[in-house]
Amino acid sequence: MTRHEYDLPAMRPGQIYRLLTAVVVPRPIAWVSTRSADGVDNLAPHSFYSVSCARPPIVQFTSVGAKDTLRNVRETREFVVHLTPERAFDAVNGTGSDQPPHVSEFDHLGLTREDARLVGVPRVRESPVAIECTLHSTLELGDSTVVFGKVVHVAVDADTLEPFDDPHAAHPRYEALAPLARLGRDEWGLPGEVRSAPRPRYPGGRDGE
Repeated sequence: MTRHEYDLPAMRPGQIYRLLTAVVVPRPIAWVSTRSADGVDNLAPHSFYSVSCARPPIVQFTSVGAKDTLRNVRETREFVVHLTPERAFDAVNGTGSDQPPHVSEFDHLGLTREDARLVGVPRVRESPVAIECTLHSTLELGDSTVVFGKVVHVAVDADTLEPFDDPHAAHPRYEALAPLARLGRDEWGLPGEVRSAPRPRYPGGRDGE
């Protein structure tokens, strides 16, 4: 194998962005709904997204630049993160456009608002998963801001769950969720093959959960 070596100090920021987003793949998408202090509902996709902690439950997404989502989160300290299903591809892509702050993506794209349980921000009915959050903290990193949200409630479409006896152990099925992912350039990852394998255990080692 012959590698091409990238000299980052010699590269422009846009070139570095395109390189990193092409090699850190696939990336889950946080479809984040927020509400401004003036009551305008916003919905936008953020592909720098992950789980930060389970005890306490915290998720994170990054706002590249000062976008409406970040401003609204700072104003109201609440937001909802949704899974982006394949069936909503056009709507997810559409919410990535640069709408003015007074225009709601819900109305512009004909998406359905659903009342959240514990926050004052609407959920997206077209998504099978809604993670309701309150703002935990933010972290400034160069031209970006990492937003950490404390998870206060999770709602999942019952049709995506395996049959269960214990409601707290209900497990969503990947193939039923059918999540989209972001790749490089204008490329998207679609749901693919799932492979299961138990985690190897070192003899005498500590068991995981």
